[in-house]
Amino acid sequence: MTRKQVFILLLTFALMGAVVPAMAQDDEFTFGIVLVGPRNDRGWSQAHYEAGEYVEENVPGSTMLVYESLNPADSPETTLLDVVTEMVDQGAELIITTSDAFEEDTNTVAEAFPAVTFINATGSNVLNGAPENVGNFNGQMEWMKTVGGCAAALATETGQIGYLGPLINAETRRHAASSYLGARYCWENYRGEDPADLDFSVTWIGFWFNIPGVTLDPTEETNAFFDNGADVVVSGIDTTEALVVAGQRAAAGETVYAMPYDFVGACAEAEDVCIGVPYYNWGPAYTNIVNQVKEDTWTSEWIFEAPNFADPDTSIVGFVPGGALTEEQLAMLDEYIAELTAYGTDEANADSIYLWQGPLSLQDGTELAADGEKVELLDVWFLPQLLDGMTGASE
Repeated sequence: MTRKQVFILLLTFALMGAVVPAMAQDDEFTFGIVLVGPRNDRGWSQAHYEAGEYVEENVPGSTMLVYESLNPADSPETTLLDVVTEMVDQGAELIITTSDAFEEDTNTVAEAFPAVTFINATGSNVLNGAPENVGNFNGQMEWMKTVGGCAAALATETGQIGYLGPLINAETRRHAASSYLGARYCWENYRGEDPADLDFSVTWIGFWFNIPGVTLDPTEETNAFFDNGADVVVSGIDTTEALVVAGQRAAAGETVYAMPYDFVGACAEAEDVCIGVPYYNWGPAYTNIVNQVKEDTWTSEWIFEAPNFADPDTSIVGFVPGGALTEEQLAMLDEYIAELTAYGTDEANADSIYLWQGPLSLQDGTELAADGEKVELLDVWFLPQLLDGMTGASE
């Protein structure tokens, strides 16, 4: 080898040494997740936190930053701008704000940091004119809420179902209404009972979880449901008080059941009285978003993703039956899920949700859909009232 060849070879190695670290550095990606509650709430916030962990496991070089419990009770002096500024200072290129409570403030911080991508999970900023670096992402939980409502109707012996709701908005109304539709359908079609005899009552506590002195106490409200004759309580809040109370009362000899929400492992709090849990599986979706941002292919859009019936493991929403259901009840629930799946996989039903068909009326008697008419997706999204047949406040 000549001296010139050695020089060229050494120069090549030197250049490779300079390039490789730069490439490795380019592969690093920091993203932030802002939680409305604690990361271990066994509900909404834990589902998002574990999705962030999923991203770290599946996207090489990715690092998650987390801020927990950004809410008026736990961090009254802290603003979303404070949190985002710190995350951006630590290198965050993508920040996911995990509540529609952050919807308006997400627009504000996005304008302050135009080079950062923001995703508001469950909001509809984009439909109302958000900055170009803001997107929305949500899953069509309404499908799984109908499954949960069906399970509740199969389990109840009294025909009285309580629904423990958080605050009142379009999202929480449509989730409660979907639970009611599933309960009414299975009460009539699988139990052979008159829909008029089904009591489905909603109580709103005022926020996504208990804030002493501000909200109603979910433990007290769950006990009130049971004291007044309900034997099943379906929870729509972020935490598991309904299931805990049901477990305590069952241990004292009562026949009562409950259904938590959001987190796939929530039934573990009291498996024997849990009839199931509708859950979010944010991990695959967040991984896709992270990769899009990394590859500079992400664009602002409002996404309301339907379940993946062909691959439940990657579906953004799902349902896990609980240990309280009997074999007969599980068989009937499986039949209902087969109906729902057949509907969802039929292209003729695109942009509609099972059981959201007429005749349907709102609580004040206004027709939502005529007989046989499908409710359009945006009319489900922006549901203005509970449905006729439900008991509880609509605003």
